[in-house]
Amino acid sequence: MRPTMAIATSPPEKTIEESTVRDSEEVQAVLDALHDPDCRAVLDATGEESLSASELSDVCELPLSTTYRKLDTLTGVGLLDERTRLCPDGKHASEYVRSVEHVDVDVVDGGFELTVTHRVRSGTTTPL
Repeated sequence: MRPTMAIATSPPEKTIEESTVRDSEEVQAVLDALHDPDCRAVLDATGEESLSASELSDVCELPLSTTYRKLDTLTGVGLLDERTRLCPDGKHASEYVRSVEHVDVDVVDGGFELTVTHRVRSGTTTPL
């Protein structure tokens, strides 16, 4: 899955949208990310505001290399969106914001199914 890339200019209007994840590998990847305490810290920190990798490293008290690995994991499974932060000096940076409100787990037919409630911002599509 590709992370969503958008230009961050002003706080976009949020709406809510649900999607269902049934593929066992995708389900496992999301559950693995949610099981990781560092990933949960990143999700918590990006709940209300967009932060750069450096800012997340500081807030979550993680080494920068670990922060980048967690960001790759979270954007890869669609729990985090990557956007571009425009800077007046021309040195634009990536910033990250949580893209989900919650994830519900259901047991179905001997496996698991996830219902993911996304924060859909105007001009973006659901990542999962």
